[in-house]
Amino acid sequence: MPTEYFHVVFTLPEPIAAIAFYNKDVVYDLLFRATDETVLTTARDPQRLGVEIGFFAVLHSWGQNLHFHPHLHCVVPGGGLSADHDRWISSRPRFLLPAQVLSCLFRRQTLRWLVDHDQPDG
Repeated sequence: MPTEYFHVVFTLPEPIAAIAFYNKDVVYDLLFRATDETVLTTARDPQRLGVEIGFFAVLHSWGQNLHFHPHLHCVVPGGGLSADHDRWISSRPRFLLPAQVLSCLFRRQTLRWLVDHDQPDG
């Protein structure tokens, strides 16, 4: 699509990354879910863009120093569909969503999911 694209990275703090080394399926699922909820929720917020967007994410499990460092690289279009899906709404040039808002929501989603997942079933 003829629009600006943004590179957004979501990473886990070291204590959770250490857990991920031995529980990859569970923690990678958490990473993808928290990222999805964070990007989509923030983009839908009428105080931000107020749009429905799509994006893709690529899992990297190692950092540049070749140490275990799970993180997602996301490619996000600079805009999305209006709530009624009738028109394209672009983000501001060179600015998608506030990093601090994304960071806080991602942290909250990650911690909520960890607490919920830790509860015994039924």
